[in-house]
Amino acid sequence: MIGALLVGLLGGMIAGLLGVGGGVVFVPGMVLFLGLDQHHAVATSLLAIIPVAILGTIRQDRYGNVNRHDAVRLGALSVGGAAAGVALANALPGQVLRDLFAAFMVFVAVRLVRESRRG
Repeated sequence: MIGALLVGLLGGMIAGLLGVGGGVVFVPGMVLFLGLDQHHAVATSLLAIIPVAILGTIRQDRYGNVNRHDAVRLGALSVGGAAAGVALANALPGQVLRDLFAAFMVFVAVRLVRESRRG
């Protein structure tokens, strides 16, 4: 129970602060602290992020930070991508899925560090 509370609070805070969707915290947190396997953590994260995304969007919109045109386009296009991603995730063994997730996080981290140094 404490693990779920910690993962939820931290994931929501990071999602609101950085816009990472919370999955960067939710998925590893559920695997490491709640004992879920990779497939269940990914699927649970998708559902858990809905209220975070709604609240974060409302708050960011109040600050005038939401580009609705781009958001609608991204949302519409990502529906097909999400369906394809779920099919691919279910076809992969858990270890491969976990390794791909870790590799993606490292890739994003390296890109962010490079961009921040260019300044």
